[in-house]
Order: sequence, then structure tokens, then C-alpha cells
Amino acid sequence: MVSGNYLVLAIAASLDYLIGDPWGWPHPVRGMGWIIYQFVRGIVNDPVAREEAYFTKTRIITHRIRGIVLAIVLVMGSGGLGWIIVQAARFIHPLLGVALESIILASCFAARSLRDAADDVLQPLTQGDLAKARKTLSNYVGRDTENLSSSEILRAVLETVTENATDGVMAPLFYALAGCFIPMVGAAPLALAYKAASTLDSMVGYSDAPYTYIGWFSAKMEDVLTWLPCRLTVLTLALLSGKPGYVLQVCRRDATADPSPNSGWSECAYAAVLGVQVGGINFYRGVAKHKPLLAEAIHPITSERIQQATRLTRNCFLIWLGLAQTALILLAWL
Repeated sequence: MVSGNYLVLAIAASLDYLIGDPWGWPHPVRGMGWIIYQFVRGIVNDPVAREEAYFTKTRIITHRIRGIVLAIVLVMGSGGLGWIIVQAARFIHPLLGVALESIILASCFAARSLRDAADDVLQPLTQGDLAKARKTLSNYVGRDTENLSSSEILRAVLETVTENATDGVMAPLFYALAGCFIPMVGAAPLALAYKAASTLDSMVGYSDAPYTYIGWFSAKMEDVLTWLPCRLTVLTLALLSGKPGYVLQVCRRDATADPSPNSGWSECAYAAVLGVQVGGINFYRGVAKHKPLLAEAIHPITSERIQQATRLTRNCFLIWLGLAQTALILLAWL
């Protein structure tokens, strides 16, 4: 089992780095997204559900219960189904189990996808094609992009890369590593379960109607599951920076102002390491939303700073992976 976990982690990390998530290939998140949409589409497509009068006491309770059921069933079902698939493959042949679990686990990592997304936006921007950069950026962010300047596009890309570094890369790795040290679990099931929680949060974890109550539990659950991996990521970044005291001081000062208990810490840590400032005014469907300013604007945000951020994520990933692999080897010798 230990040697199998060692191989799975190594192969999955290599697959994500070299291939990522090719467009059009089957992906667990697409299946999760389809299930979530089928569960909530009646509410989402009902224009009355966006009106305040819709949310009577009975409907609020009903939505909360439905949201709790959806979250628990999807998270536990994703992890359980992943475990069954891997065990069935191992029963057929151990190498088939390793191969299949590696592919499943690789799909839970988004390091290559984040890097590719940043490059997709930065390429036309560096070529002076502002219109194409805005349009490409709209594929990756929820904010309005039609009137963004070059500096605002760069800030949006950096914020996306640094926020998703935790829930898209480091947190799935954290739960994959945790699964490796739990007997009879393995890397993929817990990573899949976390991925389900993250997908729920991204699809229904909003405070705005019609998701206010049906997505409440999903948002809270994802916050709780991400809390520890986020803090460990911040600590790793602080150590990598060579100035851990400064980075942690800036995070304690600024990150708490962000309404999210995790994304503000993740973005702030990267910004402090890079010596840039993120946050400010964003527009969503024409409505301005103010995000707290995080870190200090020692340097402007540039393409090079964004690429440095993706390298920091890769270094964090490799450090955690290396420590876990070393521990697995030591366990195998005991």
C-alpha cells in the first residue's frame, strides 16, 4: 500500500505538470457540476426565486435542508465512488489500480490549468491586444472585464492564480497526502471528496439569491476544509520568501479584512512575497464590489510577477510532495 501511494503521487504530479486537463477529456468536476446543476436548476431558473418575498420561513428551511443533503451526498459520494473504482481496479491488477488512481488524482490538481489560464490571458496582453485579453480573461473570472485596463487585467490574473493556488492545488494535495497515511483509503478518494466540496462552493456557495440558503452549508463546509491547507500554504510561502516574519505580519494585518476566511490569506501571502498589492474595486454585472487592499505596492504587478507566483505554487507543491514521499519511504522501511 505504501509503495502504491508513492507511485500514485509521483505519477499524478507528473501528469498534471506535463498534461494538465486537456480540453474535452472526461473530468470528475464536470460530472460533479452536472449533478449540482440538476439538483438546483429548478431554483436557479425560477425568476421568482431571486425576489426577497420568495424566501418565506418555510422555503428558507427547505433550501437549507436541501443544500445540506446535496453537500453531504456529493462529497461523500465522490470520495466513496473514487474508493470503489480504485479498489475494483486493484482487484483486477495492482498496476491497473495504480494507473487509474494516478489519473483520477491528477484530475484533482489544477497547477497546469492555472498556469495555462494565466498564459492565455498574458499572451495577447503582452502583444497589445487588449480586447482579446479582456475576452479571454472573462473565461476565467466572474468580474466584468469589458472595460478593464492592462493593470486591472494583470491584477485580475494574479488574484485568480493566487486564490486558486490553495483550493485548486495545495488543498487537494493536502487531502491526497492525508489519505496516503490512512489505512485502506489512499490518495484519490479524499482528494475527490475535497474537489466535490470546492465545486459546490464555486457553483452554489454565494450569499446572493437564489443561492443564499441552498448554498450556505456548501460555502461553510468548503471554508472549514480549506482552512488548514490554506494556513500551511501561507506558512510554506513565508518560509520560501526568506522573510517569514514580514509575510506573516502582513497577512495578519491585511488578510483578516477579507470576508473569505481563506482566499484573503492566500492572495495576501503571495502578494507579500512578490511585493505587490492586490484588491480594490471590481464590477460584477455592473455593480461595484470593494475588496480590501492586501499587502503593499512595493512593485507593480507584471507578467513576470504572475509567472513568479505560479513558480511559487509549484515549489510549494514539490516541497509538500517531497516531504510526504520521504515519510512514505521511511514507513516502508519500518
